[in-house]
Amino acid sequence: MSRAVHLDGITKRFPGVVANDNVDLTIEPGSVHALLGENGAGKTTLMNVLYGLYEPTEGRVVVDGQPREFDSPRDAIESGIGMIHQHFMLVDTLSIAENIVLGNEPRKWGGLAMDRDRAVREVRELSDQYGFDVDPNALVEDVSVGVQQRVEILKALYRGADVLILDEPTAVLTPQEIEDLLTVLDELTAQGKSIIFITHKLGEAMDAADQITVLRDGKNVGSVDTEGTTREELAELMVGREVLLETEKEPADPGDVMLNVSGLRITDERGVEQVSGVDVVAREGEVFGIAGVDGNGQSELIEAITGLDSPDEGAISFNGRDITGMSRRDRIDAGMAYVPEDRHEQGLVMEFDLVENGLLGSQHSEPFTHDGRIDWDGTRAHAEDIIEQYDVRPPDADASAESLSGGNQQKFIVGREFARDPSLVVAAHPTRGVDVGSIEFIHDRLLDLRAEGKAIVLISSKLDEVQQLSDRLAVMYEGEIMDVVDPDRVTEEELGLLMAGEHPADTPSLRGEAQ
Repeated sequence: MSRAVHLDGITKRFPGVVANDNVDLTIEPGSVHALLGENGAGKTTLMNVLYGLYEPTEGRVVVDGQPREFDSPRDAIESGIGMIHQHFMLVDTLSIAENIVLGNEPRKWGGLAMDRDRAVREVRELSDQYGFDVDPNALVEDVSVGVQQRVEILKALYRGADVLILDEPTAVLTPQEIEDLLTVLDELTAQGKSIIFITHKLGEAMDAADQITVLRDGKNVGSVDTEGTTREELAELMVGREVLLETEKEPADPGDVMLNVSGLRITDERGVEQVSGVDVVAREGEVFGIAGVDGNGQSELIEAITGLDSPDEGAISFNGRDITGMSRRDRIDAGMAYVPEDRHEQGLVMEFDLVENGLLGSQHSEPFTHDGRIDWDGTRAHAEDIIEQYDVRPPDADASAESLSGGNQQKFIVGREFARDPSLVVAAHPTRGVDVGSIEFIHDRLLDLRAEGKAIVLISSKLDEVQQLSDRLAVMYEGEIMDVVDPDRVTEEELGLLMAGEHPADTPSLRGEAQ
């Protein structure tokens, strides 16, 4: 049997960057192959070469034993390659069948009109063949994210894909939807399809894949059979050293209430309520976690807490002081640090160098400003301390933020915010895009702040992260807090049900405690 795909010595260079460096990769027919590595490791670039979005600088693509040159995704699709991107490319107002056949519609009346009945029939037959259980007539806007993902997969299958590339496919799924996806992958491989599963999550790669290839700094640093490896070995391949994967923390010793959010309601510019009567209490010396699938009101809640937006109703108290109408600058001066979820829009000025970015939020304050003048020597020393402590690469304070990888941008922001000596840290996805070694360091630093009596509000889409670090864990769904639970006692299944808007029976609740 020939190999489904072989990438032979793929190198992809961009100005000043080698994204892929002489990468070999073999995908066997009827298998799931995980492409594992941190953001910036070269995973998506390599798959964009396979999918025809990029031409390789060097090397060749071999599909089903034949060398191929792809000038566009259309060429890749015609060769049986399909790609399901992290952000779905669906038209919400069209039906599932219309989305799947879009651009390849069956025609009638001599090609003058789309044959809708045939489209529905073909999509239903394709769905039944793979056990997908989707309704071809349903509107995309009315179905769950998990079903939308199946629609994307069916789009590729409808176009004849034998090799499917899934880019970070679990990023917006609940635990139950992830289990459903794994079932879908089993059915696809049972029928001879090959899956390339891009991820930076160790456990996910172990659960989903038959083989795993690890990329680091654009290079293939190892390909292994899943049954013959461990999470620890994979972590070491990813970062080049031994990594402690489990976070160990002492029991919390909560003190006084530092943050009190009461009855918060927020509507967006369309008049749609995004946060519905939310209460949050965070105390000194504890981590209050907020979990949930992205897009369920977490962003709006955090923007109100940090002063980036104003609530329509409700009150926010910080260290016993009403700050509901207080500016972002005044909240920083009062001792609130914020690691934002969007590092480009809210965390950095991309064209500024790291000296200037290290000053953001403190440009009006001692010790960086004296008599209205910035102390640039002190500011440079501050930036260099962050770079050294958080292993920001390249270690150059004069480098622009835009020249850094996403993971290094994130490490710099985390270092800057933690260096403020805050009373409250609001950390939204603090380890997004950083390597597992840096994750270990950031987790330890969060727990150091907790031990120092700081209050931490942690928002993360990584369920293992928020469950390991939190002392109390709230779950948000459609703008409401479904419950507040003990992260050490709640199961992943129970969390998944809460994230999907269901109250599991007999789940111990902490709602109302520590108020």
